[in-house]
Amino acid sequence: MKHNFLSDPIGFADRGENPTVITKMKSGYAVIGLTQFLPGYCLLIRAPKVNELTDLEYGDRNDFLLDMSLLGDALKEVCKPKRINYSIYGNEAPFLHAHVFPRYEWEPEYNRRNPVWTYPETNWTDDQYQWNEETHRDLLLNIKMVLGKRMLSAY
Repeated sequence: MKHNFLSDPIGFADRGENPTVITKMKSGYAVIGLTQFLPGYCLLIRAPKVNELTDLEYGDRNDFLLDMSLLGDALKEVCKPKRINYSIYGNEAPFLHAHVFPRYEWEPEYNRRNPVWTYPETNWTDDQYQWNEETHRDLLLNIKMVLGKRMLSAY
């Protein structure tokens, strides 16, 4: 399924039209990932837009990295994974964003011990793994509730 908000995720989020938005954070938007083969996969999208972490002043960098870790804390509490993986690339999408992946004991050993990108393409593209507003509503709301508490204690 193609989502029109992907053409401008920050603009759609700013207008309240990006349904994957969990909440607005100090440094940007926490959003649920479009693939959920690892339940709880989220991203932190920097707003306002910058290209990469080094484009930010030090204080803004700290805010972004703190928000990324708060999102990971919320996922750890809600999803009960073995660990959380964090990554920032920016090679494909031309704006600063961080991937926050819960990693689970039930994953195949090879995949569990390696970056998520080692999963087959079908995990990223099959309909059964794709985010769906109805299917993932409770997960999104639970992350939002816990993340809100984390933000209150951190800010």
